[in-house]
Amino acid sequence: MANGIRVHLTRLKLESFRNYEKLVLDCDQRHVVLTGENGAGKTNLLEAISYLSPGRGLRRAPYERVAKSSSDGAWSVFAELEGTSGPVSIGTGLQMTPLGPDSQRRVRINGAQVKSAEALLEHARVVWLTPAMDGLFSGPAGDRRKFLDRLVLAVNPGHGRHVGDFEKAMRARNRLLGEDAPDGAWLDAIETQLAETGIAIIIARMELVSLLTGLIVREADPASPFPDAVLALEGTLDALAQDMATGEMAASELEDLYRDKLKAGRRLDAAAGRTLEGPHRTDLKVTHRPKAMEAALCSTGEQKALLVGILLAHARLVAELTGAAPILLLDEIAAHLDSGRRAALFDRIDMLNCQAWMTGTDKSLFAAMGDRAQHFQVAGGTVTPD
Repeated sequence: MANGIRVHLTRLKLESFRNYEKLVLDCDQRHVVLTGENGAGKTNLLEAISYLSPGRGLRRAPYERVAKSSSDGAWSVFAELEGTSGPVSIGTGLQMTPLGPDSQRRVRINGAQVKSAEALLEHARVVWLTPAMDGLFSGPAGDRRKFLDRLVLAVNPGHGRHVGDFEKAMRARNRLLGEDAPDGAWLDAIETQLAETGIAIIIARMELVSLLTGLIVREADPASPFPDAVLALEGTLDALAQDMATGEMAASELEDLYRDKLKAGRRLDAAAGRTLEGPHRTDLKVTHRPKAMEAALCSTGEQKALLVGILLAHARLVAELTGAAPILLLDEIAAHLDSGRRAALFDRIDMLNCQAWMTGTDKSLFAAMGDRAQHFQVAGGTVTPD
């Protein structure tokens, strides 16, 4: 049984959010099961909770598209929760200004606006699985990077800022390389920033992969319905970073090496119209450990089980490192699991000492949860106890 603080929502309030005009949902520390027809608004509730964490939420939607279609464009999510530092109220959304809805999501903690959404991580960590992630191992590498970076963010609050700064600097470099006579000094400055933030990203990812794989191997259970996964990073700079991990190279040396690569690659990058080397090219490789098989070659059911296993292991890691497991958002989690795996999943979630929010169209799929969860029916923008 996991120890530590049980971070959980006690109230969720929405205004003009997706298909909800106004909603107040009270809950306790138990898990939450939301059932209803497709399109009823179950995933919208999970998306709202995902905004209690830095980033663009589980759908990564532009903020201006989140507001209810009949509204003025402003929207808000308010939550009361028992966080890692005690009771806290969190509000976020787009505010209305004299010129219309703001374009930047604002965050308030206990009524005070904070400068950065990173402050949310002082109170709760939120991770999720959605049906769109079922093809993660066979889909584009960019999806795996986003998944990896979300896992890293839960244990490294500064990671999101490094990723954002890197992407902003990379766009500036690409624009500059597109000019007829780019300023060399300006390119040097941008590439120095890219090297610093890029290597910080690689180190953070490498540390997370090492810790997570170590935990999975240490707690390996041959009888588990969720097979052990081995994670690895694949990329030119990632391979060089392994030398740093063994003490053969310092981080500053790796930064210098990356900066030199960027400078040497300017002509090629200009021709390609993009930066060809960096952490934005890293791929996450996952192996089904018992079968020694790449996840991409596994069956659809095995891939789903691997993904669930990674998420559960990550939640245990977060609890070890921070003293509290993350809030789990599991969209349509039971739909493609047999009864044995469903029961095992619910038991493992319960052992994490966390609060999980789960959705599904068939409430019978969650029967094994019993009274360990609060059950709600979702229909047409309303949520009622079931």
